[in-house]
Amino acid sequence: MTDTRIAIFKGKNIRKVVYKNEWWFVVEDVVLSLIDSSDPKQYIQRMKLRDPELAKGWVQIVHTLKVSTPGGEQGMICANTEGAFRIVQSIPSPKAEPFKRWLAKVGYERVQEIEDPELGSKRTRMLYKLKGYPESWIENRMRGIVIREELTDEWQKRGAKENKDYEILTAEISKATFGVTPAEYKNLKGIKKQNLRDHMDDFELLLTTLGERTTTEIHKTEDSKGMKKLKEDAKDGGDIAGRARADLEKRLKRSIVTKKSYVLDNKKF
Repeated sequence: MTDTRIAIFKGKNIRKVVYKNEWWFVVEDVVLSLIDSSDPKQYIQRMKLRDPELAKGWVQIVHTLKVSTPGGEQGMICANTEGAFRIVQSIPSPKAEPFKRWLAKVGYERVQEIEDPELGSKRTRMLYKLKGYPESWIENRMRGIVIREELTDEWQKRGAKENKDYEILTAEISKATFGVTPAEYKNLKGIKKQNLRDHMDDFELLLTTLGERTTTEIHKTEDSKGMKKLKEDAKDGGDIAGRARADLEKRLKRSIVTKKSYVLDNKKF
């Protein structure tokens, strides 16, 4: 299922669709927003002639997807974020320069973070602060990030090799903790591409962290190996957090799992 939206890109309308759980942008719209020509199709052909490597990998970075147009739904060439940035790099236009400089800056910052991981943490904290999150929430979120990284490291060492494995194990913890999978939780809160945890309140974050930290400790204590055992551990870790949630809900006389979004329901964000 695709969900069609309009994105504003330097004052231009760039159509985008959700495909395989990520945004894909109409290539003609991206190119048209960065060139002076009114014929993006012709420009794209000339661009591929100028950049043989782009032409060689073209079929790997684009897909024909159905996009809403004034004349109805049509198949259009689209690229995901990575593909769109690769295309932007091949456009020798002053309008494209800010994007190229931004990409260079991001790349430089990433190299810095590899050399000094603490810089990445500081930048993440600053981004949350600029968005208006309170310090107490930021502390819970940052602690949760560390716990999550420790858990995925254990999963990798113990037999979970693919992203799909991580999704399965994460869903086990979430289902046992909250009674819903992450995908169901996002639907409940009415969010799509955004990070679910950025929309959680303090209790939701703390319970998520409890389930994941407990699962990590079970893995280590029992020296778990293979997806079957990892799934059992994930459910057990989530069950412990789930019982804590049930006790909390009983005392507070309200559900911790709600449709409320910490971002969407807080006007200062």
